[in-house]
Parts: sequence; structure tokens; C-alpha cells
Amino acid sequence: MPLEERAALCQVIRSRRRRRTFSIQIRENGKVVCRVPYHAPAKAVDQFLREKWPWVEKKLAEQKVFGEGVEKAFVAGETFLYLGESYPLEIVDEDGRIPLELSFGRFILRKKYQSRARDVFIEWYKKEAKDRLGERVMFLSERLSLRPTGLRITSARARWGSCSHRNRLCFSWRIMMAPIEVIDYVLIHELFHIVEKNHSPRFWSLVEQILTDYKKSRRWLRENGHRLNL
Repeated sequence: MPLEERAALCQVIRSRRRRRTFSIQIRENGKVVCRVPYHAPAKAVDQFLREKWPWVEKKLAEQKVFGEGVEKAFVAGETFLYLGESYPLEIVDEDGRIPLELSFGRFILRKKYQSRARDVFIEWYKKEAKDRLGERVMFLSERLSLRPTGLRITSARARWGSCSHRNRLCFSWRIMMAPIEVIDYVLIHELFHIVEKNHSPRFWSLVEQILTDYKKSRRWLRENGHRLNL
């Protein structure tokens, strides 16, 4: 498939940032985004897309088969991610103070809450994020001798974490769907922004001292970020 036809199926973004390399990402809505150096010749872009297109087609096919990267219907049997694992949804017609819980390998939703299931799931993920990420950040900050000034949970769709100039950390509740090692990468990444506010070689060397295989987690997010969706 020539570049022109591939370009119709994906967005090619030319970046002026230093050290920009070729990368490709499938967003949660199924949009394919290819980032390339600003002065990269069309032939090089075409070659990169040609090499990566089998992977793109595979991932798009997986979205259709497994319903990942598209909005959920919140029906019985549908699966939801938590800490990198998929759990089926069971809807029960019984009373209970807890609208949603994860128990015995499945999400259990009270039927009376099904009409607003998305909001119920979001609140569940937010609570998990607040509790678990708060504990983990405390542990990692002690280990790394880094002191954030606060922590907030957001609903960002693609920005998994951030660190403000006042060293306040923010994390999207959506990362609770990712594997534990990927979550740790996001937390450590933002913690090191307390001492290094950019993505300089020094910043990445600090990350690598703690996570020697951090690139694997970065790649997982690029390739699977579209799945962290409701």
C-alpha cells in the first residue's frame, strides 16, 4: 500500500522536537497516529509504515474481536481490564450497598445500577487509583527520596501522568487497567520529574537506574493505550 493510501487511514505528524524518532500509536477511538521527524523524507515514512502496517492491522482486528478501544456496552459477559487482566462482567438482580465489586475473578454489578454503569465503573476505578496509587507513590517516594507535594486522580484519556512545577503529581484512573509493572513505570517516570522537568538523557538515565527495562513499559503503553478505555 503506497504512502498516500496509508496516510488516508492514519495521521502522520511531523515533529520539530529534538531526538524525535519514528513511532506509531493506535488511539482509543481506533485512529492510527504516526509521529516522524520533521524533515524525514517521504520514502522513509513510507518504509516505516510499510513495516509497521501488519501490526496496525492486527491491533485494529483485535479491537473488533475483543471490543477493546471502543466504548463498552456494560452487558453480561463483557470484559474489563484491571491491573493488566481481563475480568468478565456479571449482572445480579439483588440488593446491596456496593454497586460494583471485583470478586472471584469477575466484576459484579447490581442490576439497578446498570443504566449508569459507566459512571459506576469510573468511580470504582477512581477509588482504586486513589487508594492503590497513593500507597505506591508513598512507598516509591520514600525509596527514591523524592517528595511530591500532592497527588490527584484525573480522567485524562492519553496523558497517563504529569508532574507540575510545584511537584504535584496527577495520574489518570485509566492506568489502573494496565499491568502492575507499567503502572510502576508511570509512577516512577513522574516522580523523577520532581528533579528533572524534561526528558533529557539525564532524566532517562535516572529512570533506567530503577527500571532497567522501562522501554518495554513505554512500548506497552504506545501499543495498548487505546485499550485503557470504557
